[in-house]
Amino acid sequence: MKRRVAITGMGVISSLGDSSQALHAAFCEQRVGFGRIVEYDSHGMESRWGGEISAFQPESYLRGRLFRSLDRTGRLVAAAATLALANSGWSQEALKSREVGLVLGTMFSSMHTIGQFDRHALMEGPSSASPLDFANTVINSAAGQTAIWHKLSGINSTIASGATSGLMALGYAADLISYGSQTAILAGGADEFCFESFCGLERAGLLRLKDATEECCVPFAASRTGFALTEASALLMLEEWDSAIERGASILGEIRGHANASNPLYHNPTHGPDAIVRAMRGALDAAGLFPSQVCCVSASANGSPVADRNEALALGAVFNSHGSATPITAIKSMAGETLGASGIVQAIDLLETFRTGQLPGIFGLKDSDPCLPALNFCQQTQNIHARSGLINSVGFDGHACSLLICAPDIEPEVRPAN
Repeated sequence: MKRRVAITGMGVISSLGDSSQALHAAFCEQRVGFGRIVEYDSHGMESRWGGEISAFQPESYLRGRLFRSLDRTGRLVAAAATLALANSGWSQEALKSREVGLVLGTMFSSMHTIGQFDRHALMEGPSSASPLDFANTVINSAAGQTAIWHKLSGINSTIASGATSGLMALGYAADLISYGSQTAILAGGADEFCFESFCGLERAGLLRLKDATEECCVPFAASRTGFALTEASALLMLEEWDSAIERGASILGEIRGHANASNPLYHNPTHGPDAIVRAMRGALDAAGLFPSQVCCVSASANGSPVADRNEALALGAVFNSHGSATPITAIKSMAGETLGASGIVQAIDLLETFRTGQLPGIFGLKDSDPCLPALNFCQQTQNIHARSGLINSVGFDGHACSLLICAPDIEPEVRPAN
């Protein structure tokens, strides 16, 4: 029998706050965590919108030891782990006696460290490359460094599937617990804001245009031209339900089901929504829920002309007659695109929606694109009694992942066979 997967803690480092309450409050107040980028002007880039966590001070979270061996991504993840462990009530003594694992999703991981290491070695010779940097030039370095820092003795895995990495990591960790391989896992995602990732995404034509209107990175808006790149690190503590109860943990929510799919024809208007439709239907089937039982949707939409269109079409296909009733939010209108962390930031906000009864609106959305189906896009923060929610994560290359979270007071039901 599959085991229930409880969420018992949250940790987040973002430009809009370092707690779930602060982050959710910022979204409900429709505060934006990005702005104009000026330091790349000399590089001739056309995109000038993004944001890093300028106030991040790792020493505030990583006390007692030197953290010089951790680069920025490693510090962001280790700091989020500190918060998630504290929020879920895991003491250092408890970590010594029980295994806690870590599954991290990331798109680029330590891209700046990799670029810096390569540049020094190529331009100044191999002897100039830092041995400390070398340890952080592999994509799983942040997960490994965080496990070492916090003495996490369970599974340690890194998921790299582009912008969907974080939500896929959450689903993978939930499966490990559901099928009895692990009892407690920190699961989430992280990506740093750096010149290398900004440059790559700008040259790929994915970022918001420099001189576009204010609505150019508003999800589902007619004038959207791309997204604003930002950074974040976010982790959830997942535990086997009975084990969490025995430990005396507070249960914040439950992961009911997830699914992912890939579509190489995502640029084709005829086939574009296909993977997202399959991911959402797969998550609903795994959770045993009908679309009418989903209280709200946290969309992946970030202002991308193609991806937003595909997701809206997929939502229209899956929710069909319920699309005009189910409220849909898109917090990347305020958080920006945090890549590997994005799906986890959405999950944290959804859990806070369960707790507070407030669903954030899509900042800046006045009139949705008339080419999209008629959906209930949430333009302003609204009061809602939500006990279940669907999270979407859509990549830039055809990947799609969906995950269903329910409030802890909702008991699982067996959906009748069609």
